[in-house]
Amino acid sequence: MTAPLVSILIPCHNAARYVAAAVEAALAQTWPHVEVVVVNDGSTDESAQVLSPFERRGVKVIHQENRGQCAAANAAFRASSGAYVKFLDADDLINPEAVERQMQRLQGSQAAVASCEWCRFYGDDVNHVDLRPETVWRDMEATDWLVESWKDAEPMMQCGIWLIPRALLDRSGLWDERLSLINDFEFFARVLCHATEVRFTPRARLFYRSGHAGVLSARRDRPAVESAFLSICAGTGHLLARRSDAAARAACANILQSFIYSNYPGHRDLRAAVERRIAELGGSTLRPRWPPRFEALRRVAGWKLARRLQRWFAG
Repeated sequence: MTAPLVSILIPCHNAARYVAAAVEAALAQTWPHVEVVVVNDGSTDESAQVLSPFERRGVKVIHQENRGQCAAANAAFRASSGAYVKFLDADDLINPEAVERQMQRLQGSQAAVASCEWCRFYGDDVNHVDLRPETVWRDMEATDWLVESWKDAEPMMQCGIWLIPRALLDRSGLWDERLSLINDFEFFARVLCHATEVRFTPRARLFYRSGHAGVLSARRDRPAVESAFLSICAGTGHLLARRSDAAARAACANILQSFIYSNYPGHRDLRAAVERRIAELGGSTLRPRWPPRFEALRRVAGWKLARRLQRWFAG
């Protein structure tokens, strides 16, 4: 019996320095039936030249005008044919056994998703990683995973963690192309709200690259903040449409409160809308977590002044 095909889908925009390593990690998988699709989303660096040799190794490379990460991920999905799908950012890596171990956990399920370990690394050194086990590193009902992950407003929902049945994506829908910043939050909230359970996979690992210039999550311009606003409103809305118990409302309120902490003192209109939604949910218990000197100032002068000074020192 032929093993099911797994599609590893890699959107790429100006990732010439990193994308070869991501593709090599995808090609090195021990699962016997993998296809790799890379969408070069209007890169202006050498990404196209870096990707060209991989076509001779069976990688499907698609070039398109710059339309954003979500559009690139959707284009990769439409060009793929795997029964199971893993999205992988062009600057991240997975260990060789990741797909095989996750497929073993899913055991052919069309309704569950597989998660995995993740660790943070800097530069190109994957021998020194920051591995911090989480309370969601276990098998869980899918909406319970969201509630547990969101309650402290520090969810890790990065795309390379997940292996997803294609049939589940057909039900949940693809990436929302309006979004740029924290687009994965809305997408995986929606996917999990269509899933039955999350099956955690020990020894399958995502290596999450941190600290390099140009990362999307560092953006604070108005379009990026509007994207974050839309993403958290839609993502929390997906969960609340499935369940509205006290734990779910509290987790959603804390995610929304985190948006206020992150964006104060700017974007008053968006913060006001989020504050109203938090009040409707019964309030938030989340407290800001900042570097020690600003935390000490917060306790004396309040979080708003501490945040203003933190932004001022950051330039």
